[in-house]
Amino acid sequence: QVQLVESGGGLVQPGGSLRLSCVASGFSLHAYWMYWVGQAPGKGLEWVSSIEPGGGIARYADSVRGRFTVSRDNTKNTLYLQMNSLTSDDTAVYFCAKEPRLFQETVMPGTSIRVTDFGSWGQGTHVTVSS
Repeated sequence: QVQLVESGGGLVQPGGSLRLSCVASGFSLHAYWMYWVGQAPGKGLEWVSSIEPGGGIARYADSVRGRFTVSRDNTKNTLYLQMNSLTSDDTAVYFCAKEPRLFQETVMPGTSIRVTDFGSWGQGTHVTVSS
């Protein structure tokens, strides 16, 4: 059974940092692109970042590029999102999500996304940026 469990969210002041983690189980993490998706209060799903199976290619939404860094440790079955220089606009629930197809990237940056675009989702971790 595929399972994704996020952690690391919380309340942080503007300018602060958080590191989100997503532990994967029930599938071979090394074979899939992985994604971070955000949902701000009252808004729809937003593609945030993605990373290719080996970790060599990472993509970012324009709104987070230069501040967020996605990484993965396939030996630990874990995906990460390092979030720096946080602003109130980053307040959201952050989900990690699994690509549905082996070694393929089907959810592209900047596109409208739906829950059904992904193979599996975690339960999300809340990030609140506030003074």
